[in-house]
Amino acid sequence: RRKMGLLFLLIICQCAINSIKTHSVSKPNIILLMADDLGIGDLGCYGNRTLRTPNIDRLAEEGVTLTQHIAASPLCTPSRAAFLTGRYPIRSGMAAFSRVGVFLFSASSGGLSSEEITFSKLLKQKGYATALIGKWHLGMNCESNNDFCHHPLSHGFDYFYGLPVTNFRDCKPGQGSVFLKGVQKDLVIPVQITGIALVSLAVVQYIGLLKVPFQALSYFLLIITISLVVLIFFFYQFRQLNCFLMRDHQIIQQPLSYENLTQRLTKEAMKFIERNTDTPFLLFLSYLHVHTALYASENFQGKSKHGLYGDAVEEMDWSVGQVLDVLEKHNLNDKTLVYFTSDQGAHVEEISSAGEVHGGYNGIYKGGKSTNWEGGIRVPGLLRWPGVVQAGAFIDEPTSNMDIFPTIVKLAGAQLPSDRIIDGHDLLPLLQGEVTQSKHEFLFHYCNAYLNAVRWHPGNSESIWKIFFFTPNFSPEDSNGCYDSHVCFCHGGFITRHDPPLLFDLSRDPEERVPLTPETESRFYEIIRVIQQAVDNHAKSLHAVPNQLSWDNLLWKPWLQLCCSSLFQSCYCDYESGGGPLQVHLG
Repeated sequence: RRKMGLLFLLIICQCAINSIKTHSVSKPNIILLMADDLGIGDLGCYGNRTLRTPNIDRLAEEGVTLTQHIAASPLCTPSRAAFLTGRYPIRSGMAAFSRVGVFLFSASSGGLSSEEITFSKLLKQKGYATALIGKWHLGMNCESNNDFCHHPLSHGFDYFYGLPVTNFRDCKPGQGSVFLKGVQKDLVIPVQITGIALVSLAVVQYIGLLKVPFQALSYFLLIITISLVVLIFFFYQFRQLNCFLMRDHQIIQQPLSYENLTQRLTKEAMKFIERNTDTPFLLFLSYLHVHTALYASENFQGKSKHGLYGDAVEEMDWSVGQVLDVLEKHNLNDKTLVYFTSDQGAHVEEISSAGEVHGGYNGIYKGGKSTNWEGGIRVPGLLRWPGVVQAGAFIDEPTSNMDIFPTIVKLAGAQLPSDRIIDGHDLLPLLQGEVTQSKHEFLFHYCNAYLNAVRWHPGNSESIWKIFFFTPNFSPEDSNGCYDSHVCFCHGGFITRHDPPLLFDLSRDPEERVPLTPETESRFYEIIRVIQQAVDNHAKSLHAVPNQLSWDNLLWKPWLQLCCSSLFQSCYCDYESGGGPLQVHLG
């Protein structure tokens, strides 16, 4: 009888422990910290010994470090779309078939479709307070300049404070332009052809070989003139039209000022946390650092060993520390899952007009942003949740930024959508050590809308196979990037196709230096066959959706332009400094 009593007591205790554990992992606060263009080799916890990142490193010490964490795309817009939805961007129409793979203008009509389900929508339905602070880059309006169909508030966020597009060099005077080289390169031939055509028409008209109706010639000249005027006006006013700060649906600073910008973003994040200490919350703090134009406040300028880029990294680390401190101040550490990552790898081609390196460091990995070499897609992945997630652990299994969607949706007690494919997998069993192998047997790496590479991690093997169907042509050839075009492109003369595909074993060659051959890998054709079967199955799961990054959706549309005064007043206002005209929306 005594034994039965002890057994009964043990069962009750075990049930109580399980109940406490279940309670501890239900409806935590969620903080998602995302850098922009940060290299995996820029952080101390990933081996950097010269940049100071003690606060980000603290996340690694007190949580889990993912050493093979993969961005779903090597470009901002598609990577962020995948992050928010847990789906490859090709599924949501956020992968381009054209050369341009991201949104460039605030008055484009493309964006993350309202048909997509974001983690913020699902968490909001479960009673979470939700906020996005920082960069959005997933569209704004569809048909009018106040429908806000793609705006963060239309995708489940209660509060938005940040940039609707991204941080361009063109946004900061004196930092050059990301468009100038491309515009000059792409316009030279059309302008030359137009000029030759006009001169030829004038000559044949003069000598009487051909009679061109004066009215037709006038219309042609008028169209050319108007097109040039609009183009010149747009690029002259680019900063005002595309670089502005919003609070919810209102523009509060146009153009954007970089003065104490990180401090302002950090303050907004801290205030949001303090407003919600008694409510479960989701905070997505999407840093502008370290995308160019680089900037750092006075307290950080000239303090790092890596110029302005290093200053920006160290300022971002300070900001992370402020967020962690406010959690500790309000005793929220044990109730909060904190995640840190970058949207893709470092932009290695970023060199300032003065020759200073403005791009980051991808460690041992080849290539960078815009490529599916490991340097473009292998990003930091740090998760901290004291008492729930292992502290100081390293996980070398393939994981994806798409995994955050199912992980936090399940933690919030919400149901995963059953009407669509979710490509991410719940990370918690891996983080808690309940399983040792990732559910990602295959990961598909897209360059815009083109399947570029595939990785395969067989369940019975240490090997991680990766094949490339095509690779970018680096320029210069012996470099580590596409310096002549500033980014690498995905088709035509910008790539080299491979048949059979290039094959690497990342477990033995993480730098992707030496492709394997049938002579050096006896299972070469078997590996290719298995991966090709996976590609075929993946292709069958894709369905046609509207292309949000078509030329029509990418182009600037004046009637969608947001302006806090008027175009004739250069769209100027500054409520951040305590003044500015009344907010109006003019096309």
